[in-house]
Amino acid sequence: MAETGRTQAVGYGSAAARWVLLATVLGSGIVLLDGTVVNVALPTIGRDLDASVAALQWIVNAYTLTLAGLILLGGALGDRYGRRKIFIIGVVWFALASLLCGIAPNVELLIVARALQGIGGALLTPGSLAIIQATFAKDDRARAVGAWSGLGGVATAIGPFLGGWLVDAVSWRWIFLINLPLAAVTIAVAVRHVPETFDPRATGRFDITGAALAALALAGVTWALIAASDSVPIAVAAGLAGIVAGVAFVVVERRVREPMLPLGIFASRQFTAVNLVTLCVYAALSAVLFFLVIQLQTVSGYSPQNSGLATLPITVLMLLLSARAGALAKRIGPRLPMTVGPLLCAGGLLLMLRIGPDAPYIAEVLPGVALLGLGLSVTVAPLTATVLASVDVARAGIASGVNNAAARAAGLLAVAGLPAIVGLTGDGYRVPSTVDSGFATAMWICAGLLVAGAALAWWTVRSDALEEQPDEPPHAQPRCRTSCPVNAPPLEPVDPPRAGSHEHDGPRP
Repeated sequence: MAETGRTQAVGYGSAAARWVLLATVLGSGIVLLDGTVVNVALPTIGRDLDASVAALQWIVNAYTLTLAGLILLGGALGDRYGRRKIFIIGVVWFALASLLCGIAPNVELLIVARALQGIGGALLTPGSLAIIQATFAKDDRARAVGAWSGLGGVATAIGPFLGGWLVDAVSWRWIFLINLPLAAVTIAVAVRHVPETFDPRATGRFDITGAALAALALAGVTWALIAASDSVPIAVAAGLAGIVAGVAFVVVERRVREPMLPLGIFASRQFTAVNLVTLCVYAALSAVLFFLVIQLQTVSGYSPQNSGLATLPITVLMLLLSARAGALAKRIGPRLPMTVGPLLCAGGLLLMLRIGPDAPYIAEVLPGVALLGLGLSVTVAPLTATVLASVDVARAGIASGVNNAAARAAGLLAVAGLPAIVGLTGDGYRVPSTVDSGFATAMWICAGLLVAGAALAWWTVRSDALEEQPDEPPHAQPRCRTSCPVNAPPLEPVDPPRAGSHEHDGPRP
C-alpha cells in the first residue's frame, strides 16, 4: 500500500482491510497466546529446569511486569514515531525474546527472556488496535474492532490447548519457538500492506522517568511478595524500594508537563471505583488460572494438554456472550451485571473446591469452570464500557490503557503473593497433598476478592453510567461493543481515543 499524501481510509471487507486485520490480529495474537500457554507448561518447566515455586511465579510475572509497566509508553511511542514502525519493532523484539525463551538452558535465563518478551508485547499491543483506528473508515471501525477482538479471542482460546499439545507431543520449548514463524508472517504482511500513521498532536517529551518508576514500583512489590517466604530481609528491602519508587512515581506524574499517567483522571469517582473492581476481579482470575493447572496436573493427574483444554469453556463463553452482555448493560445499566458477574465467578470457584485426586472433568471440573466463564462474560464488557464512559471522550484512550494496566498489575501481585500465603513454596508444587491444600485455600481467598468486587460495584457503580455523554453526538456508536480477552480488558475503545485525533492521521511530510 503506497504512502503518498494522506493515508486513504480503508473500508471493511476490502482486500486492504483484510491485510490490515491479518497483521494486527497475528501481532496481538502472539501476545495473547503467550499469556495463556505458559501456565499449562509450568509444572513441566519446573521439573525440567529444577525450578522452585518462586521461579515459576517469576516465569509468569516477569512477562506481566514489563508488559504492565511499559504498555502506556508503547502506545505513546507509536503515536509519535509511527504506529506501524513501533508495531513491527515490537514484533521483532518479541520474536527474538521468544527464541531466547525457547533455548534457555536454565530458569534464570528463561525469566530474563520472559521479561524481554513483555517489553516486545508492550510495544506491539497498543499499536495493533491503534492501527485499526487510524486506518479504517470511521463507519467501519466498530466492525473492524469487533473482528479483531473476536479473532484475538480465538487465539486466547486455543492457547491452553496448543500449549498442552506442544508440551505433550514435542517439548515445552516449542510454546515459545512457535512464535517465530507467526512473527515472520506478521512482519511480512505489515511491511507490505499496513500504511504508516501518526498522531499529529503527539508532541513534547516522553515520560521515560514515569515509566521506569512504575516498572520499578511493581518489580519491588512483586519481589517482596515472592521472597517473603524465603528471606524476610530481602523481602523488606524489595518492598521498601517498591514503595519508594511508587511514591516517586506519583511525585513525578504530578510535576511533569506530559505525564504517562495524568493523575487528574482519578478525579472521576466512577473511574476510580471501576478500576478498584478491576483489581479485585483480575487478581482473582489470574490466581485461579495459575493454581488450577497445577492442581489438575499434580493432584488430579491430568496431562498438560488436558489441563489446557479444561479451561477452554471460559474463553468460549466470553466469545459467545461478551457482546450480548455489553448490549444488556447498555439497556439496564452496568451496576447489576458488574455485581452479579463477580458473584457468579465466586460461585464457580467454590464449585472448584470439589476438584481432587482423579477428578472427572464433567462432574467436578466443568461446573466450576463454566460458572466462572459465565460470570466473566457478564462482567468484563460492562466493566470496560463503564471505564470509558466515566471520562470524557478526549481521555478514553488513556482510560482504557490505565484499566488494562490495572488488570495486569492485579494479576502480577496476586500470582506473586498468594502461593506463599497458602503455603505453596519451594518444591511444594510437586507434592499433591501440599498443592491440594493450597488450592483450596486460594479458591476461598479468590472468592472473597470477587465478593469484594461485587460489593464495590453495587455501592459505587451508577446505573446510568453508560448513558450518552453530553459531549458525544446523539447517534454516536457505542465505544465498547465486544470484549474477549481473558487476561485483561481491551486496550482501546471503538471510537478514537481523542476526538478527531485519527481522522486525518497520515504520513508526516
